[in-house]
Amino acid sequence: MNWLLGHFDTLRESLLRLAQQPLATLLNVLVIGISMSLPAGFYVGLNNVQTFSRQLSSDPQISLFMTMDASAEDVAGIEQRLRNHADVGRFEFVSRERALERLKRSAGLADVLSDLGRNPLPDAFVVTARNNDPAILESLRAEAVKWANVEHVQLDAEWARRLDAALGVGRLLVSLLGALLATALVAITFNTIRLQILTRRDEIEVSKLIGATNPFIRRPFLYLGTLQGLAGGGAAWLIVTLAGMALNLQLTELVTLYGTSFALEPLSARDSVILLGLSAAVAWLGSWLSVSRHLWQIEPR
Repeated sequence: MNWLLGHFDTLRESLLRLAQQPLATLLNVLVIGISMSLPAGFYVGLNNVQTFSRQLSSDPQISLFMTMDASAEDVAGIEQRLRNHADVGRFEFVSRERALERLKRSAGLADVLSDLGRNPLPDAFVVTARNNDPAILESLRAEAVKWANVEHVQLDAEWARRLDAALGVGRLLVSLLGALLATALVAITFNTIRLQILTRRDEIEVSKLIGATNPFIRRPFLYLGTLQGLAGGGAAWLIVTLAGMALNLQLTELVTLYGTSFALEPLSARDSVILLGLSAAVAWLGSWLSVSRHLWQIEPR
């Protein structure tokens, strides 16, 4: 119980010390908040890009284009293969004539295509797999390429996989940026606590004279650093949230022009807790390193 009361008193005294230095506290909190908001903002952006890409992309489809000289029997053979294949969920046959009509309607090229004198499009099958696993899709595409009278096989979700790969690179860059800024925050907190120790040098010497242990003397400095880190995490959360709200105001008009709906999702409750916890932990680490480095140098005279 005494241990708990001691920590409570230290917490209260640390809050009072921060309140007695409002400008210095505010500047430290802003530095931590701005630094932590950068990786947090990029993380939110990547998550929203991934969400938006999933909205745009439907089930991955594989398009099988027949050779121009494929006969009705050849088409029937491919249809039977697809019907019996374990990885094929459903498929649709698109004849040359139907494909040409679609192209005329969608591209507005009716006059140009009419002047060609013949249909340049092949028969095709649009296949939807039972499983969206990229490995299964690639296996199905590689198998279909070898079938007789199949000239070309296209996996329509190729762009989605490329986007996922790009997002993976983005997540790695965010992690590296976060690590670099966390190291910088450790250094900032280290220097801030060092100045606090030098300012209270006489108080520390007196505490040691009356028998105070190093863990007891270290405790208020750890609380000071941790509280500033926690407040900095809150500032980072506020910066990211306000920036997302401002961007949503502009995005509303943009997505309306494209006839879709999309809004940036803020940090989830879990991610918010992680942000606050990381900010506090990084600041605590900087405080602990600083106290461990400088406290032993102060001895009663």
